[in-house]
Amino acid sequence: MQVTRHTTRGALALLAVGALALSGCSGERDRTTTELKPAELLTTTPAATSELDHVTWNSPYGEPSSLDPIKAFNYPENTVVSNLCESLVQLQPDFSIKPNLAASYEQPTPTTIVFDLRDDVTFWDGAPMSAEDVAFSLRRHLDPDEGSYWASSQTENIASVEATGEHQVTITLKTPDATLLSELTGPLGVVVEEKQRKAAGADYGNPQAGVMCTGPFEVGSWKQGSSIVLKRNESYWNADHRAKSAEVEISFILDPTAIANALESGEIDGSYDVPVSAVAQLGDNGAGKLYLGRSMQQMAIISTGTGPFGDTAVRRALALATDREAIAQGVYHGTAEPAESLIPDGAWTYGDSVFSAARKDLPSLAHDVEAAKAELEKAEVDTSAPIKIAYPSERTFYADIINELARAGKEIGLQVEPVGVPSAQFGAFFSDPKAREGYDAFVTTNYMTSPDPLGQLNTLAHTGGGQNYAGFSDPAIDALLDQANATADPDQRAEATVKAEQAIMERLPSLPIVDLAVRLYLNDKVTGVPASFVYMSYPWAADLGGSGK
Repeated sequence: MQVTRHTTRGALALLAVGALALSGCSGERDRTTTELKPAELLTTTPAATSELDHVTWNSPYGEPSSLDPIKAFNYPENTVVSNLCESLVQLQPDFSIKPNLAASYEQPTPTTIVFDLRDDVTFWDGAPMSAEDVAFSLRRHLDPDEGSYWASSQTENIASVEATGEHQVTITLKTPDATLLSELTGPLGVVVEEKQRKAAGADYGNPQAGVMCTGPFEVGSWKQGSSIVLKRNESYWNADHRAKSAEVEISFILDPTAIANALESGEIDGSYDVPVSAVAQLGDNGAGKLYLGRSMQQMAIISTGTGPFGDTAVRRALALATDREAIAQGVYHGTAEPAESLIPDGAWTYGDSVFSAARKDLPSLAHDVEAAKAELEKAEVDTSAPIKIAYPSERTFYADIINELARAGKEIGLQVEPVGVPSAQFGAFFSDPKAREGYDAFVTTNYMTSPDPLGQLNTLAHTGGGQNYAGFSDPAIDALLDQANATADPDQRAEATVKAEQAIMERLPSLPIVDLAVRLYLNDKVTGVPASFVYMSYPWAADLGGSGK
């Protein structure tokens, strides 16, 4: 099997264990355990050696619903928008943060961030990027009429955003927030042209009006239901990062078999998040490579706050009864590892010794049926009612995972029901409370928007957090998170974050299942893209070019 990853801790076999039965008994199974650790995962692929006229790609999660950056809250949107629209600061493949549209920044007080902007940036239409454009773009998240999917307790903490000079913008906070800078690497910090946004009106982000940004690509064409073509921005301000391909066509194939066949045949040159069912097929095909990259992704079950799953004891009981190792091997074919926390393993760039050491002291999620039964006795709800868990029906491996939860639930007296929902409707679960009505939980391949564990915990467990879909609220946990948010020193912030993490794992507002590696496939003709999980905010397609083969 041709799989590429670092082997700094020894060469590890990537297992294809497709025959593993997840519906078996709870006793020991004959299987090999794979330790998939961040140090063994790639951040980049070999650099491109030539330019290409046209490259094909696939978005396995489907078509973007909008190109408006403030509506980019899911894989289809983020993967495309990251190549079109840019942020003030940029996350790099190694998860470091560098200035981007901002030439530099400083934090003169705990509640003030000052960005000195580049003076050579232009939008695709040739208009220079102004401080007013930047301030307008950031303020969009504060305007209820704009409907930003990124509006949260964090944006509510922003007191003002002002152009404080010809090439300067200042953000003033109500209270200190040590995570804001890293969050600005994503859609929260993306800049659009104010004039075009206002002129586009309700059509903004749609195929009719599009967007106006500064990135290395602009939209060449958008064939709804089929593909979107990104055309190289020949006047891109960053000459060192000029796109290596003149066009990148991104298709929206959802069917796992069709994706695998298109990649194997060369109809598609590459894809992130290749179907787990295709790992063995693509690894063995001889026409390309499957790269495993450093990730910030986690497969999890999100509570909606209703039904038995809204009870902490039920969530903890189901967590302990579920065999995550079976899922990591049998469903993900060794490209995942059992989750130990709501923070994916290694998804941080500071306080490594603190975060790594703390994992052994977290409340255990190890498979333990007897402990699960004891936990369930603490439940204060009717545990005979079914737990309905929704999943996108086109991605059948989710059904396999929920079936393992159903097996585990049955063993301790819980009834878990998988419910398939078409992907076109499932995306609304993340933004529309009405879409979640009638379901107790839903699956997600969740991702951190920046490599800061505190940011992840804020969005999942803080009152009003952006992904706190169950309305989880605990004043003691809020206080711990607020303390960490106000701590500027990275090591001290890590210590404070760990205290919050331990308290949150006791309550378990959502159910972490496995931490994922990035599954990137490239045929032998192309190379250059990051292998790590930065493609949601970094212009990955600009690095995509020829391999010389």
